[in-house]
Amino acid sequence: MDGILAISQRIARIEATLGSLSVPPRAQPAAGSATVFSEVLAGAVADAVPTSAAGTSNLGGSGFRVNVDGVPVDLAAYGNGRIPREALEPVGTTGHRLWAPAAQSFEELLSAAAGDGVAIGVTDSYRSYDVQVDVVRRKGLYSQGGLGAKPGTSQHGWGMAVDLDLDAPAQAWMRTNAARFGFVEDTPREPWHWAFQPS
Repeated sequence: MDGILAISQRIARIEATLGSLSVPPRAQPAAGSATVFSEVLAGAVADAVPTSAAGTSNLGGSGFRVNVDGVPVDLAAYGNGRIPREALEPVGTTGHRLWAPAAQSFEELLSAAAGDGVAIGVTDSYRSYDVQVDVVRRKGLYSQGGLGAKPGTSQHGWGMAVDLDLDAPAQAWMRTNAARFGFVEDTPREPWHWAFQPS
């Protein structure tokens, strides 16, 4: 029954996204004008790509979007855990990398925390597919009481999650302030795991 509910919810999200899309009418070329098919196709595609729709985020017009599954549109073609290093953005001087808007927001979060006298350490960020497999091997599957997502499904594999080293004041600061920067504590049993969810 849970599977049917999940499918119904997914269909509803897709229908909401499709319902919010509208393609403006294109002006027809004047009679006798020479219009190249590629120009017409390019214009139609440009008009059909939404700049903002349910299930997407422009992050203030930055051009970064997520699809209805929450996957960054600009990284989706690579696959979870298969994103090349140069497609991810460094997070300051931490040695960690994330999807560009997540990295930018997380840097702002770290700066705000430091301004409040709170130290936040980063222990993990983007995870390749092979690292996801190793985490499951060492720590077990989350669905079976362990701590690893099924390889290929981890938020870390999209560069959209960080694992943090937090003392009690830092954990309290995160719970009070992280949402302002798009980060949420969304995994029960893992108070160190924070995922970026662009609005």
